[in-house]
Amino acid sequence: MGQFQPKIVECMKHYSKNQLVKDIFAGILVAVIAFPLSVALAISSGLSPEKGLYSAIIGGFFVSLFGGSKVNIGGITAATVMTVFTIVDEYGLAGLAAASIMAGVILILMGLFRLGGLLKYIPRTITLGFTAAIGVGIFTNQIKGFFGLQIETVPVKFLEKMPVLFGAASTFRPAAVLVGTASIVILLVLPKINDKIPNSLAAILIMTPVVTIFKIPVSTIHSVYGDLPTHFPYPEIHMLSLETLVDLLPLSVTLAILIAIVSLLACSVTDGLMGEKHNSNQELIAEGIANIFCGIFGAAPVAGAVARASNNVKNGGRTPIAGMVHSVVVTLILLFLMPLAGYIPMPVLSAVL
Repeated sequence: MGQFQPKIVECMKHYSKNQLVKDIFAGILVAVIAFPLSVALAISSGLSPEKGLYSAIIGGFFVSLFGGSKVNIGGITAATVMTVFTIVDEYGLAGLAAASIMAGVILILMGLFRLGGLLKYIPRTITLGFTAAIGVGIFTNQIKGFFGLQIETVPVKFLEKMPVLFGAASTFRPAAVLVGTASIVILLVLPKINDKIPNSLAAILIMTPVVTIFKIPVSTIHSVYGDLPTHFPYPEIHMLSLETLVDLLPLSVTLAILIAIVSLLACSVTDGLMGEKHNSNQELIAEGIANIFCGIFGAAPVAGAVARASNNVKNGGRTPIAGMVHSVVVTLILLFLMPLAGYIPMPVLSAVL
């Protein structure tokens, strides 16, 4: 079995005030990027918006504290969206909490038995296949919000979902399409003008006031989900039968494998940016611990996030302190700015995703 060797121990041996400043700056910027993505991905997973922020807060902290990478950022990711959506649809939030905990245990065992190195042997065609399927699932999940379709419940499975979406085509709202299209224009054009400003955040900060000031008739987070929590998540205890846990096991294994693949991919990407080498087995252990706590606190499952980790490195983050700062800043956003998130239009989030 492998040894427990978090990268933070190595980093703290020669830590400097100069690097602390860089880590704080990088952590703040990553938190700003993580906020809209966490909210949007939580909604796409069939969860309420705050569940995504809980993931960034709790999962992000433990991934950085115990991780085998100096700069990986934990949070809700696109890779797990469809699996989470399926679990929530079939077993509810209690089932998701149990699946997160079981996936966490599986990840820890994978790390302890040094299975991290084996994941690189998964055929590329398989990786591309499930990535494409995830992309199709996320895309189809956004059609309702982007077009403002009047549908009470959208089926999970693609073949069941598409007839429902096409059947509701006549209920589309031109205002929703206009707002969504304007958001996509911002997302595509802004990086060509200024690549320092997160385009997803810019789309939200521009379009939300426009919709509010001009009273454009589109759904918002508040109109769909009501008042959002402004407190730190509480532990949640769910009692499930042994039969339900057995039924959840295959989905938990799938969840663990997806988390492992995308997390180690994020580590490999940042290794290339920094010329470093991560400890894949330690990273799996960290992801496992993070997901166990996410299950306990009712957060969405977490994995290493490629875009957030890459932005961390590009903005000076070099130690796990940056990821922990990201977690703290998202906590402050939750406590003090969450009511403002209720004004975010749903077509904008659909455009971001």
